[in-house]
Amino acid sequence: MSSTETVNSVRYWAVVPAAGTGRRMNMDIPKQYLEINGKPLMVHTLERLLDYPRLEKIVVVLDQGDEFYPAIKLLRDRRIRLTKGGSQRSQSVLNGLRVLMDMADINDWVLIHDVARPCIRRADLDWLVEQLHDHSVGGLLATPVTDTIKRTGVDGTVLKTVARQGLWHALTPQMFRLGVLHDALTAAIVNELPVTDEASAIEHSGLHPVLVEGHADNIKVTRGTDLALASLYIEQQSRLIEFF
Repeated sequence: MSSTETVNSVRYWAVVPAAGTGRRMNMDIPKQYLEINGKPLMVHTLERLLDYPRLEKIVVVLDQGDEFYPAIKLLRDRRIRLTKGGSQRSQSVLNGLRVLMDMADINDWVLIHDVARPCIRRADLDWLVEQLHDHSVGGLLATPVTDTIKRTGVDGTVLKTVARQGLWHALTPQMFRLGVLHDALTAAIVNELPVTDEASAIEHSGLHPVLVEGHADNIKVTRGTDLALASLYIEQQSRLIEFF
């Protein structure tokens, strides 16, 4: 792709894997349906993405046995497509990409965003696109590691302190060319390679994603205490001019 490519010369799509059961939350329902400030977590996340004008469609990937999604009216939005997930996140994302392969160009961009990250800022979406729009592969939002990092043994004792220089927390969205990501994920699954995020599949294919620094409040709701923190961030962001 030429370096003269403009942001508007290709289209942008999104895949939101939402097939997890959220077992670490110890709740009776999947975490994406837990409420934050009066709305399900999933709704917060999807509203942020639907409000982003560059996105053509959003593919939401649901668990095959999901009994809760019919109650979410937002999932009937004309810009949303639903599909079924797989046993692993990587398979769920690939299922979402297969939906897009029928309607998008392989050089279009696809943004993969965790359903459990309801605090994603418009400013970070703009910055990700601005930094990567003419890149041949893509990249991801991330934040630099600022804490001291320890490596432990199986018994929990510290083996060494790991230098944090050059270490980053991987966030989402992760944005890649549709065809490149589809092929990378397919190969990784076929070869039974460890895939913890989309960038790791890209790395297995021999390519190098770009890290784009985002805001640290783009947290992933994983445990019960994260709900309160996400609520706080959402309230704070509603008062920030730069968020809009």
